[in-house]
Amino acid sequence: LLTIPPSTALSGKAYVREKVCQEYKILGKENFRTLTIIDTSRKYSNGTFQEIGHLVREIVSLAETCCADGADPSCYDAGSTALSEKSCGADSPFPAHPGAARCCGQQGLERKLCLAALRHPPLPLPRFLQPSDSELCHAFRLEPREFADRFLYEYASSYSQAPLPVLLASTTTFLSMVSTCCISPAPTACFLKEKLERKTLSLLTLTSNRICSRFSAYGKDKASFSSLASLAQKIPTASFEELLPLAEDAAEVASQCCDSMAEDCMQKKLLEHTARVCSALSARDGRFAACCQGKNLMENHFCILAMPPAPATRLPEPPEPTNKELCAKEGALHATRFLFEVARRHPSLPEAILAKLYDSSGKLRRECCSSKDPSACWDSKRQRIAAELFPFLAKADQLCGQYHKLPFLEFKKGLRDSLAQPESEPEPSPAPLEQLLEQRASFASSCCLPDAPPLLCASKV
Repeated sequence: LLTIPPSTALSGKAYVREKVCQEYKILGKENFRTLTIIDTSRKYSNGTFQEIGHLVREIVSLAETCCADGADPSCYDAGSTALSEKSCGADSPFPAHPGAARCCGQQGLERKLCLAALRHPPLPLPRFLQPSDSELCHAFRLEPREFADRFLYEYASSYSQAPLPVLLASTTTFLSMVSTCCISPAPTACFLKEKLERKTLSLLTLTSNRICSRFSAYGKDKASFSSLASLAQKIPTASFEELLPLAEDAAEVASQCCDSMAEDCMQKKLLEHTARVCSALSARDGRFAACCQGKNLMENHFCILAMPPAPATRLPEPPEPTNKELCAKEGALHATRFLFEVARRHPSLPEAILAKLYDSSGKLRRECCSSKDPSACWDSKRQRIAAELFPFLAKADQLCGQYHKLPFLEFKKGLRDSLAQPESEPEPSPAPLEQLLEQRASFASSCCLPDAPPLLCASKV
């Protein structure tokens, strides 16, 4: 049951059993087991290998017993109820989840559906590090089954936000490569050939995990703004009207494909989106033209994603939206336009801070536009923004700008020197220099990067 999304289980117990058994019979036991390892590792990405193993054995055993010809129709319901009771036990061997207590307060199908819907937040950084070819073959020959299971667990939990069909294709081709090349008379040449063939799929896994992590953390509107801000920082000469449709298109790809079970949804839609970006921006900017000249659209997309921000451009001060505009029907659009202007003037400003600004602007609009005197509310906020927010943005932009430009040790030395200056921090007395230094350096190394983990960096802002 834990492999079935709650939306498919709402028609009741018989439908759940039918769905699982249909999947089990079509896939066969081994493929069903593989899919279960991937799916449970995605859902419980903080679980240990042993905890995932316990859960997989229970799910596969339940399907094997209750989907056999002639099995009692009540077998599956009874077995999944026992599994949910085991999940709620004090000594449960399954991955712990803070939401489990709420589910365990329910009974019957409601409890099972609640447990099935639980999911860990994505890992901030992938735990999967690909060993060398010789290490892969050594581990594979030592214990092929254990090697495959551990790889599926580490890879699926590391890229838990990538769509399930993408993860399934990526892991299947990787294991096929290992099993083929480790018995090949020329393993080095074999690995080289297979890795080249897997390149597009590997990039699709990395990029779709990143896209869907943001979509999961932000929701569609904020994901659209995140894409808009990123484009604005890479090509600050482009206008709001040019970039907004491309950003909305990127968010639409995520909304259609991150939870899709269609095998080619993410690849097809992402390539179409990349073609649109290249068509719109190649003539405007040499760096986009360079990224877009390759024949492999997935490599082109990855090149655009990895593109560093443009150097700061001298632009006139942006017109601030009026109080009336911010509280009008199109208030959200006026606020987004202003944040776009902030992003293009601060190309090194990290996404986490821009995302926080996006949240704050929505909160301010709700607060002031529902107050008795919206204009007075906005006027007081503008004074604080000018006094506090803009200096903070300039400092964050400078921090990440220096991080991008300098080797890490030089960056850290420059940071230490600037923090040692008495006027660098406002009163009351600052935290000890070493503490501040480590805090800023940690923020820069985690959150100034284009693929910074959104949830971790939100907490660091």
